[in-house]
Amino acid sequence: MRFLMCFYFSTFLIFPIIFLFSKSYGFFFDIFWARAFTPVALCTYQLSFSLAFFACVLNTFFGFVIAWVLVRYTFPGKKVFDAIVDLPFALPTSVAGLSLCTIYGSKGWFGKLGVQVVFTKFGILLAMIFVSLPFVVRSVQPVLRSINKQFEEAAWCLGATSWQTFLKVVWPTLIPALFTGMILSFSRCIGEYGSIVLLSSNFAFKDLVTSVLIFQCLEQYDYTGATVLGSVLLFFCFCFFFLVNLILAYLK
Repeated sequence: MRFLMCFYFSTFLIFPIIFLFSKSYGFFFDIFWARAFTPVALCTYQLSFSLAFFACVLNTFFGFVIAWVLVRYTFPGKKVFDAIVDLPFALPTSVAGLSLCTIYGSKGWFGKLGVQVVFTKFGILLAMIFVSLPFVVRSVQPVLRSINKQFEEAAWCLGATSWQTFLKVVWPTLIPALFTGMILSFSRCIGEYGSIVLLSSNFAFKDLVTSVLIFQCLEQYDYTGATVLGSVLLFFCFCFFFLVNLILAYLK
């Protein structure tokens, strides 16, 4: 079993990442710094990570609320609503971008009201939120279901208020799941392309994100630039994930 695990893990995860980094840093002394930190690249890093962070924070909060409602409350259409949460997993992101353009475009509901969403940074944020929200919901939901309600009832019997019970009994159990959902949501936002390319104008220094810039390099057969940008993105994401794991280890 260990051999199978190592083989699968190495073949489909470790080796591709190592190859990407080795190919990228092979250009280190020649063009790596020149390509990785151009003004356009730096602008895309800043935009990608800032919008992904905001989308991640919003999804963490509202994803927790949705999971809480689905687990703790009963209402008509609950099963249907629960199934709808998974749709962004199955929906092609280009179709998601087309749907958002239909709603928020100039001829859509908001466009007729004079609200400009498409071809703005806010449109990119909406796309990121749409494709990454289910990660938080599905990370928190099973943990909420597994919490023994007898612990909460015992806290109430000892005189704790509902808020005190939540902070002392429920919240400590949910922290790892929330962080996991947050990491998954953030990583999905960083790697999103299909819906963003339809919702943004993709102009440099305006609303161009790193994933779209990488694809533009591939369209121009600039494989070196795409490799360098991809490796930088992976490095920053790895540092972020490593920091979050350190925080989780400290909380435990």
